[in-house]
Amino acid sequence: MVRGKGPEIRNWKLEMKNVVTVISNPKKMPLTEAELNSIVDALQAQGGIIDDVKWLAENEACDIYFAVLSAAEAKEMLAHLLANVPFDFVIQTEEGRKKKLLICDMDSTIIEQECIDELADFIGKKEEVSQITARAMNGELEFKSALRERVALLEGLPVTKLDETFEKRITIMPGAKELITTMKENGARTVLVSGGFTFFTERVQQVVGFDVQEANILEIDGTNLSGKVREPILDKTAKLNALLFYSEEIGINTHSALAVGDGANDLPMLMEAGMGVAYHAHPNVKAQTRAKIDHCDLRSLLYIQGYKKLDFRG
Repeated sequence: MVRGKGPEIRNWKLEMKNVVTVISNPKKMPLTEAELNSIVDALQAQGGIIDDVKWLAENEACDIYFAVLSAAEAKEMLAHLLANVPFDFVIQTEEGRKKKLLICDMDSTIIEQECIDELADFIGKKEEVSQITARAMNGELEFKSALRERVALLEGLPVTKLDETFEKRITIMPGAKELITTMKENGARTVLVSGGFTFFTERVQQVVGFDVQEANILEIDGTNLSGKVREPILDKTAKLNALLFYSEEIGINTHSALAVGDGANDLPMLMEAGMGVAYHAHPNVKAQTRAKIDHCDLRSLLYIQGYKKLDFRG
């Protein structure tokens, strides 16, 4: 039995409760009652009042509701406490957790690869392109110029290699289908918005089930890539604008949106969304976001909304 929930206390502070969702990858290290009790004890030691503890999936994900202790104080304490274990945690207010809009990056988020890096492998330039990609995604290079530079290196690549890349090299991130299907069945709008290419977003949309997709368009010269990308380039501003547009389209404010991505071009939408999650992200991105997932798969985005494992679809 998880300890920590004391006598019911009624005061104005408890009307403003926070919830910390702790998530594990059971294949690496399950979340046991012993670990959960240590988290509860630590919150109480910092002055938090535990209001409730609820399993979302036994030994995998749990909500701990607390009051008095601020979210910032709890985050600092838990970051230290859980630094050496493969657990993720997200702290938020309990109201409005289930989101009505999901807006996602694609490369290294909904899929496990960077498509442009895989394309470059066919011409022996994967290492060169990957280095540019990593620097751009960490915010060290301006995104548009970095994309133009990488696409230029692909000039002359046969279009058939796009199909080969998708069929043989691209894999869907674990938990992606459950995330999209579950949120859609609960009335959410799902949007895939990528600084990559429509060739891939269109296919990922079909496989995973997104309602809408947006991305950049590779220009073709006969049967080969021309080395150019059609202007205007979809960048960080376009991703933010997509969040604002689809929020307005379905009649919500951005507090009711969940955004997820890993790169610097995702930051504006991550910061604007009610819940912005840096997912297995680059260091500069994680440092600037309010929530991050480092160890677990995309099902974690359902847990942080309060979905139980029994609620998952897909």
